[in-house]
Amino acid sequence: MRVLKEPEERRNEILDAAYELFFEKGYDNTSVLDILEKVGIAKGTLYYYFKSKEDIMDAIIERIIAKMLSKANAIVLDDSLSVHEKLLRTLMSLHLNEEKGQMVMDHIHNPQNARLHKKQLDAITHGVTPILTLILEEGIAQGLFSTPFPYESAEMLLIYSEMTFDHPEGNIARKIAAFICNMERILGAEKNSFSYMTQLFN
Repeated sequence: MRVLKEPEERRNEILDAAYELFFEKGYDNTSVLDILEKVGIAKGTLYYYFKSKEDIMDAIIERIIAKMLSKANAIVLDDSLSVHEKLLRTLMSLHLNEEKGQMVMDHIHNPQNARLHKKQLDAITHGVTPILTLILEEGIAQGLFSTPFPYESAEMLLIYSEMTFDHPEGNIARKIAAFICNMERILGAEKNSFSYMTQLFN
């Protein structure tokens, strides 16, 4: 007997199934037929929600980014955290360590997926920059940072952190040290005020 489900429930079911398959088989090795069989639906039902496999991947990316933004918002509203802690935790919340989520991000970073990578980076930058700006403005008010460009500085840090932490090739310890040094310069922070952060990555 055919099971009728609410549209949002069915859409999430398709995304969950595709997410599992992309993790198990890889994006390129997963076909639309694989997704249909896993969900147990007809092709017409899938295409009612998504135009293509790439469209499904786009929706998965949007879900991952939504989780990132939720974490970032919770951090900036946590009054128990110092400005330094808010800044660090917000930046780290954007870099997945959960296995399946990391697999999706690894797929996005493949050269053939430049459009998806740009979509992901643009969405994160657009969504998180205003959140990070609030943290920098709080730091400026406390005399911890000195920059006339908090929004632009937040944007630079987001893009720089993506290049540092989402691409672990090379000497990662040196990359982290360079990131911290340049972050202090961008923010006009006291020299070595973020040096303790290097210990958090050991």
